[in-house]
Amino acid sequence: MSNVYQLIWFRQDLRIHDHAALWQATQAGSCIAIVVLSPEQWQQHNDAPIKIEFYLRQLQELKQQLDTLNIPLIVQTIPLWKDIATFFLDLIQFINFQHIYANIEVGIHELKRDADVQKQLNRHQKELVLFHDRTLFPIASIRNQSNSPYQVFGAFKKTCYQRLQHGLPQCYPTPEIQQPIKLDLSSLTQTNLHQLQLEYAEKTKQTKMPVWKVGELHALHLLDHFVNEHLNDYKVSRDIPSISGTSQLSAYLNIGILSIRQCIQALFRQQHGDFIIQSEGQQTWLDELLWREFYQHILFDFPQVSKHLPFKAATQRIDWRDDPVSLEKWQQGQTGIPIVDAGMRQLLATGWMHNRVRMICAMFLTKNLLIDWRKGEQWFMQHLIDGDLAANNGGWQWCASTGTDAVPYFRVFNPVSQSQKFDPNGDYIRRWVPELAHLDAKTVHEPYAKDLTRNLNYPKPIVDLKMSRVRAIEAFQSYL
Repeated sequence: MSNVYQLIWFRQDLRIHDHAALWQATQAGSCIAIVVLSPEQWQQHNDAPIKIEFYLRQLQELKQQLDTLNIPLIVQTIPLWKDIATFFLDLIQFINFQHIYANIEVGIHELKRDADVQKQLNRHQKELVLFHDRTLFPIASIRNQSNSPYQVFGAFKKTCYQRLQHGLPQCYPTPEIQQPIKLDLSSLTQTNLHQLQLEYAEKTKQTKMPVWKVGELHALHLLDHFVNEHLNDYKVSRDIPSISGTSQLSAYLNIGILSIRQCIQALFRQQHGDFIIQSEGQQTWLDELLWREFYQHILFDFPQVSKHLPFKAATQRIDWRDDPVSLEKWQQGQTGIPIVDAGMRQLLATGWMHNRVRMICAMFLTKNLLIDWRKGEQWFMQHLIDGDLAANNGGWQWCASTGTDAVPYFRVFNPVSQSQKFDPNGDYIRRWVPELAHLDAKTVHEPYAKDLTRNLNYPKPIVDLKMSRVRAIEAFQSYL
């Protein structure tokens, strides 16, 4: 017990490159890594089985990477976060550690968990040392002239641009190999990672889904390929669901296989790390990264969005419809609106949905069906491999006109018009709604438009788009 160690607590940051807490911990002394798995907490937070299975596979990759650095990894299963503080308190009896290093997470339950751990450690003159790693700028550091958080993305983005002009956030070095640790930690690692991963793979029916590859090298390759091959066309191609026009890096950013700093550095690599925007595609992807940033800051500054409450308090009074039948048809891709059904089926089949189609599906649920956005937010979290509280909540509240900088309530996407604009040949629809594959490029978007008695193996629309739009606008006007 003579040696003193530093503990590095991995959470949603499963990598060894450009890792703030890991780098700082290794500079303070020999390190031991810890991961806590909390299945009951995952269930409470509606984490998708495909996301958990992805996380567990990456965790096995992380263990191998840490082995190359001689950093042992302890994997503990503690069902609920409320018991983690006691675990670390008990750990003092087994490991002579000085401090615990970790990266900040900003949801209210994450902040409560960390505050409880900090309180217990302080009783023993130890610290939970936290670092900003998930965002380009430290949480609570982007403020307006009144020193208040921004509530509008445009103004937030402008300040971020000004900060970036002073220099891009730099990546942390990769830690050096440390001397082997001569401690028997086997009694502290009782979780069978492989078995747990198989259990979640079974839940996702993995044989029917594409396997999302894990590993830092793979994620960095995807990042480089996107920047080198697709960035110039990104502004236009990102909205076309039938092609691979988006970065599809969100799942890797979400559990920290990639860092946001690695993304921003890759984005400006051709400019030698200077903040010089030279194409519309480059600026468009930068703005998408900053939307992600914005919602992370909102999650911290306005904790009500972590509590199933709308950002705009007045919208709490909206009389959402209780319609479980229509909700289930939306969930299963059986609404009779082809672009909506295509998106919902893509989600069920792959654990991912194209971003433009996410907006179409969300607005259809909240405006045309006038069903509470929280039911859609929950369904997405239960199925998305890239489900992130801040981004998912922000996107849903934007579509529902209840959130910060949200679309005006009277602006209601027409899903058919959206389909005709972004999937003009119907290729996306035909892929995910094969019963319409034989229809021509005009009819596939609205198969019953001219003949409701048409004999198709496909449901008729569950709602009239024009009438439901009027109903939604009137519902919002009644309370705003």
